Amino acid sequence: MPPEVTIIRHPKERISKCSLRFLHDRPGFVFHKATKTFRFDATGFLLLSVDAPPLSPADAERPLLLLDSTWRWLPQLEACLEGEPIRRSIPGDVETAYPRVSRVYDDPPQGLASIEALYVALKVLGFDDPTLLEGYHWKDEFLASLRT
Repeated sequence: MPPEVTIIRHPKERISKCSLRFLHDRPGFVFHKATKTFRFDATGFLLLSVDAPPLSPADAERPLLLLDSTWRWLPQLEACLEGEPIRRSIPGDVETAYPRVSRVYDDPPQGLASIEALYVALKVLGFDDPTLLEGYHWKDEFLASLRT
């Protein structure tokens, strides 16, 4: 059984453009909107972070926490976290299929779209479910990049 996934979305993140929007009605996913007063105790959660030790199957028993925002707004989301999450990164050289368009802020080279990071994280944890990518416009390109 896959771990519970908690997703905290930045209030400026537009749901119409969000790669996770097709998961709102799926069981096992909890969504929160990070208002100014929102706080979340992340103790014991696996928090995906690009600058952390790699995720492994040994982490499979822990709940997963995903922060959904642009890279520019990520520090604001992290500020609402309390406690001590367990930071993990996506292992390997996974590249995004999502076209980068920011002219203001440089995204980290290993940065993925939220749905891509979620899919790969769950796959590493032993729960390969390509249906998570249904509705994601760049699904085929992303899956093809994982096979090469």
